[in-house]
Amino acid sequence: MLDGNFFPRFLVGSVVGALTIGYGLSHISMEYVPVAIGLYILLNLWSPRFSASVSRYESYYLTGFLQTGLGLVVGATGPLSLSVLTKQLKSKDEIIATSSLFMTISHLAKIPVYLSFTESMFSDLGLIVYMVMGAILGSFLGTKLRLSTRNGYIIKLIKVLLTLLAIKMISEVAL
Repeated sequence: MLDGNFFPRFLVGSVVGALTIGYGLSHISMEYVPVAIGLYILLNLWSPRFSASVSRYESYYLTGFLQTGLGLVVGATGPLSLSVLTKQLKSKDEIIATSSLFMTISHLAKIPVYLSFTESMFSDLGLIVYMVMGAILGSFLGTKLRLSTRNGYIIKLIKVLLTLLAIKMISEVAL
């Protein structure tokens, strides 16, 4: 169910994004990045005109670069690739499997950058264990939901959840 054609391009973008943005962290103000991500997601999901015009610039190199690089300093960048995948793929299984692979790549690419900034990354090992347990539980429940739900419903649900997340990202900066 995984579309492997996107993998190499996303991987290259992720590594370059982690290195580039990781290197420039001390020189870049990231205060308003969540607003830009939120607006991009909203426009990409709900404005056919914006979506069509931006599609010619969207590539998995760029998506990997932004999702991984910006993920170093702002949370929740996974919706960047999801908003692209929901336009290009029509199967809930392909969208979710490909997005999961992208998130795995993004998180793995960030580890060396974090380790270069701090030696105490594992000082909160208890928190890390809880996060891993939560991810496993979420994957289990998500798989059950995905397998028992129609394709169209899941895709609509993804769009609604992305919309809510985008609004949250924008409002947190604005307030």
